[in-house]
Amino acid sequence: MNVVHGLNSEAFTAFHQHVMWSDMIGNLLGLAALALGWRRALLTWPVQLLSGAVLVAAFWGAHLGGGVGKQFVVITVAGWGWYRWRHGAAGDGRLAVRFATWPERAVLVAATGLGTVAVASLFLAFPSLSWNPWPDAYIFTGTLAAMVAQARGWVEFWFAWLAVDLVGVPLNFHSGLPFSGLVYIVYFVLVIAGMYSWWQQTRRRTPAVPDRTESPSTSIVSEGATA
Repeated sequence: MNVVHGLNSEAFTAFHQHVMWSDMIGNLLGLAALALGWRRALLTWPVQLLSGAVLVAAFWGAHLGGGVGKQFVVITVAGWGWYRWRHGAAGDGRLAVRFATWPERAVLVAATGLGTVAVASLFLAFPSLSWNPWPDAYIFTGTLAAMVAQARGWVEFWFAWLAVDLVGVPLNFHSGLPFSGLVYIVYFVLVIAGMYSWWQQTRRRTPAVPDRTESPSTSIVSEGATA
């Protein structure tokens, strides 16, 4: 029995829904990563990377090409975010956060919209990649936007995750991934709490907007023991 087949075997059945090991383990790791991100802990990135690797199997089994692609993006961006936080934060992995500027917000929203259209068009051209192209494409692109915002220490990271959750919950339930759907509901609660926590950090100390000539690693300011 190969690893993917083992991960996609049934863990248990609840309310007439079959829960796969990959769906359960991957999402529990994702929950842990989100909680660590709330605390601004460096460990959030390797846990997120591992979660993405496990969830590739879950979405592959559910025939959701966007979900599979999203997890590869999660793995890639998690590696990038890990690098940024390691080189821009103190030894405890914590960083100062800030609100994005209006131009940064505009780029984030525009890129999410254009990315959703592009990915959905790909799914429509190749129906075997996804049975539900538009929401699948939206979640794919929205997750990428959220993780980029998180890596940069923007409070808008939480708003992006909230927008993804509102579509992700019903999509996962309809795709035979009930554990993912339930975890998305827990994500919603953590997102609200994390959003408040990061917003409070911006009130305690508002770091200056990084100079455009700075290297990426210096745009994240250590906060140390102020957390």
